[in-house]
Amino acid sequence: MKILHLSDLHLGKKVNEFPMLRDQQYILNQILSIANNEKPDCVIIAGDIYDRATPSAEAMQVFDDFLFSLSEKRLPVFIISGNHDMAERISFGGRLMTSSNIYIAPVFDGEIMPVELNDEYGNINFYMIPFIRPFNVRKFFPDEKIVSYTDAMKKVIGSMNINPECRNILITHQFITGASLSESEELLVGGTENIDADVFSDFDYVALGHIHRPQNVKGKKIRYCGSPLKYSMKESNQQKSVTIAELCEKGNLDIRTVPLVPERDMKVYKGTYKEITSPDFYKNINTDDYIFITLTDEEDIPDAHRKLKKIYPYMMQLSYDNSRTRNRTVIKSDIRNEELQPIQLFTEFYESQCNHEMNSEQYDFVNNLIREIWNGDENS
Repeated sequence: MKILHLSDLHLGKKVNEFPMLRDQQYILNQILSIANNEKPDCVIIAGDIYDRATPSAEAMQVFDDFLFSLSEKRLPVFIISGNHDMAERISFGGRLMTSSNIYIAPVFDGEIMPVELNDEYGNINFYMIPFIRPFNVRKFFPDEKIVSYTDAMKKVIGSMNINPECRNILITHQFITGASLSESEELLVGGTENIDADVFSDFDYVALGHIHRPQNVKGKKIRYCGSPLKYSMKESNQQKSVTIAELCEKGNLDIRTVPLVPERDMKVYKGTYKEITSPDFYKNINTDDYIFITLTDEEDIPDAHRKLKKIYPYMMQLSYDNSRTRNRTVIKSDIRNEELQPIQLFTEFYESQCNHEMNSEQYDFVNNLIREIWNGDENS
């Protein structure tokens, strides 16, 4: 059984106010090409189809087109909702879609029934658990002590009557203890979402969503395929991919990845304004990528954002890394400050923030501005 494992499409997402839908459509078309080449026996989409519970019409159309293209290949497709999705919306029409080999996990109702596929080695049971929280599970098992996410998952799996002698695949969208994070995931403070990997011992492959960095957790059978696109600056060095899992006879599992190449990559560059704007610097890079720039100049460059945008039109963020930003000072009020003139207060503030004195031109400008303001107050 060859499985194409996807997750965390986040259709409709914006990154630093840049809409990503065109990039997402591009990468989904690339995934369809990979499906044509790899000829998998089924496709798994392990949650976070959309970036928000009420997706835009455009995002829904992109997913509808993708799903229709997969259905034309007569491939079984397994879909669950993630924490960004509204389970009720994702599962709508799910029973009708089974006739087209599209299997969508219903809203969790306390019972998980497997979908059974067959290959030359026999039957494989696919279990689909959408993103769940302890309170989702407690109401169906009121007599059980379910406090943690591990308690909840253990109870759900324990109620499924899994035959460990068969080949069993689980599709779910949770945070498994030991996984490496990126900044674009939304997790609860203190690690309370953590689920112990040991609860998945009866499965031959656990197809996970939720974490955007592709990785295995405690051995290769528990796998995050990662998001198909980079969604934060800290993901800029990640190689995005789709996961191909091949399960033969029980115990024989092979995992590999197929790289994904975005229409626009995400890059991070750091240096002085002079370095970043030098033609020698940018002549060998794609200036149409999504770019995060960090300037190391000690003084802010006037109108830097607009000037840099002329070279890097898809610049997502401009920040500074210098002695001022590394040693931000909190200005505290005291009695002495009340005795100082406004220009003296501003001078102290400027020096504390910039680590150098104002020049004479800056001093005169600020002093004249303060006088205009004060005179205006007196005349009002």
